[in-house]
Amino acid sequence: MDTTRSTGTAFTQQLVVELVHDDEMAIPLDAELSFDAADPFAVTAVFGTDLQSVRWTFARDLLTDGLVEPTGDGDVHVWPCLDGEGLAVVAVELCSESGEALLLLPIGDVAEFVERMHASVPRGEESAHLDIDALISAIRTAEPA
Repeated sequence: MDTTRSTGTAFTQQLVVELVHDDEMAIPLDAELSFDAADPFAVTAVFGTDLQSVRWTFARDLLTDGLVEPTGDGDVHVWPCLDGEGLAVVAVELCSESGEALLLLPIGDVAEFVERMHASVPRGEESAHLDIDALISAIRTAEPA
């Protein structure tokens, strides 16, 4: 089954992740990873159920580097590890004022997503995909908060 959607320079990948509960039980959740070359430094992840979902946008380098080593200093930490059954996964820890979540993502799905992302926008070439003039214009015309 093809679990990806692509529209030009943007694509998504569907996957099932495990939310590690306080008692170390794993709860399966649907997830979607998204990348858009128009925002080449970012990845968006949506985790949830039909009733509620949570969207996080973070640096794509966290996902890339987290495949091979622990990374992240802020609200998102990513590292490779083994799950309770000894299978390779990518752990993603999300921290906010309202709590923390530890999610285990299938390493093969993440590696496939990262490979597609780097094929779309190679590492080091992200700034070539930014429309700086449009960004400056948006900042100048934005309403004060």
